[in-house]
Amino acid sequence: MTLAIQWLTMGAMLLSGIGMGVVFDGYRVLSDELKISRWWIPVFDLLYWVAATIIVFQVLSASNEGEVRAYVFIGLLLGIGAYYWLFSKLVVSLVHLLIRVVRALIQFFIKAFQVLVIKPLLLLYKLTKVLLAFLLALTMFILKIMVQLVRPFGLLLWWMIRPLVRPLVNWTLSWGRPLIGKLKIKERSAGAITRAKNLWQRVFKRKSDG
Repeated sequence: MTLAIQWLTMGAMLLSGIGMGVVFDGYRVLSDELKISRWWIPVFDLLYWVAATIIVFQVLSASNEGEVRAYVFIGLLLGIGAYYWLFSKLVVSLVHLLIRVVRALIQFFIKAFQVLVIKPLLLLYKLTKVLLAFLLALTMFILKIMVQLVRPFGLLLWWMIRPLVRPLVNWTLSWGRPLIGKLKIKERSAGAITRAKNLWQRVFKRKSDG
């Protein structure tokens, strides 16, 4: 392995160490802001180290075909140390700022949605409700007026046709009673019920005998 490849690998490990520090600080700040339960912290820590190991190995494979030497660990340690010495506070501040910006944007979009969508819909619902109530009241008022106006004509019409209606009703009743008597509806219905009972008793008697 040439010296250039060794320096390239060490630089890659240095950058990997810095990247590991950035991700770890970001994950730590985010877990504090989201109030993640401490019971989940070991699980996320394990996932972080598994992901970091896989990524570092991929970088190492790309730089020197995965050959592990002492300078690999030296580069990682130098990268992590340089990050926490030079950039950790800045990254933490930037992550906090980014979280505040994201929260402000979310609140802005929620308020904009309420102002532009929710409130107009509520106003439209209230206006529609008031309009329908007004139309219903107006319709009922007009119907009452129409009934009051039509009622005298109805009474007059009934007074005019009442002498004709009564004889017609009496004739219908006098003609219908003999017809009902001829049909013998009560007797036929009683006979049908009796036959049904007899059939039911016969069927169940056969089953019990069998």
